[in-house]
Amino acid sequence: MAARLAPDNVRRMHQSLHHVVADAAWSDRVLLAAVAQYTLPVMRKRGPVVAWVVDDTGFPKKGQHSVGVARQYCGQVGKQENCRVAVSLSVSTAAASLPIAYDLYLPESWSEDKMRRGKAGVPESIQFRTKPLIAAEQIRQAVADGIPKAPIVADAAYGNDTKFRQAILDLEMDYVVGIQQTLSVWPPGQEPLPPKPRKATGRPPKLRQRSPEHQPITARELASQVLPADWKMVTWRAGAKQKLRSRFAALRIRPANRDYWRSEPLPEQWLLIEWPKEEAQPTKYWLGSLPVTTTLSDLVLVAKQRWIIERDYEELKQELGLGHFEGRGWRGFHHHATLCIAAYGFLVAERSRFSPSARAGQLQLALPEIPPDWKPRGAGRAA
Repeated sequence: MAARLAPDNVRRMHQSLHHVVADAAWSDRVLLAAVAQYTLPVMRKRGPVVAWVVDDTGFPKKGQHSVGVARQYCGQVGKQENCRVAVSLSVSTAAASLPIAYDLYLPESWSEDKMRRGKAGVPESIQFRTKPLIAAEQIRQAVADGIPKAPIVADAAYGNDTKFRQAILDLEMDYVVGIQQTLSVWPPGQEPLPPKPRKATGRPPKLRQRSPEHQPITARELASQVLPADWKMVTWRAGAKQKLRSRFAALRIRPANRDYWRSEPLPEQWLLIEWPKEEAQPTKYWLGSLPVTTTLSDLVLVAKQRWIIERDYEELKQELGLGHFEGRGWRGFHHHATLCIAAYGFLVAERSRFSPSARAGQLQLALPEIPPDWKPRGAGRAA
């Protein structure tokens, strides 16, 4: 790139480009907002926003001095590995998606190490935050920026976090998030017991209670009680070779997370369970706050929309170099990712304009006017 921009002074141009990525004090959030402003309107012309996708991605990295590097789970290799992890928020239509927020997760071992923080240029305002907390802050900022709302989808690393789910509800948004099979729930029609009766003196009890005979059960135990007739085959999209189908069941339940510290039970939600025919037991579970009138097929469509982020990361890493950053600094890590996302946003917008299935007249291309003295080749002279 430096050779193309300045063929007579490649070395100086290379240094200038390196400075733009690694050190220049421009705002990642402002540029990502501009990318969203450019790309989202084009995406929405081909279909509405159907989901906001929360996810994280890992980058294997050796050593100890590259910002954020620690031994932690890395999705790219599927195990604990020395890596750094970034949390992202993407906006998705049925056919396309775009990351609109991207933040490095800083482990506690880094947030408490002043020497490493200083060398990597980590801002003083950045303190330790869990991944669900980072994602919740990204969602709040997207709401403040006026991004069209849609249900939040995420995997169990986020869905199991009660505070994360409540933060979404506090923003008056819905979610369909993965959960672990061990999450405790109240079966349909059940909830914690009312507070104890008031005594003659003292404050009236307000907290809900449980008894040895009245306890919640795990999502896995509830799945085992679902009748065979309640499992339904649902097709959610076309795959590479065939349509993707599986068996699902959906129940209205109440989460039971520490509800003995609450004066009111948690609201009813959907428990969505997937049990492929070829498996010996259910494989996936989701909690959903969508309305009670939501159909099973619509619930599955939203839950499965998270797949689109896998395509984003595959292209960002393999085609646009998201995983190629070799620097150690906080600013450079985010600048590099932002520029990759900007390039990806351009590609998403162009694909939305030039889809192979686009009909003539819908490409939004402005044709030049024909000059008044133009004559087709072979045309005879005017008499």
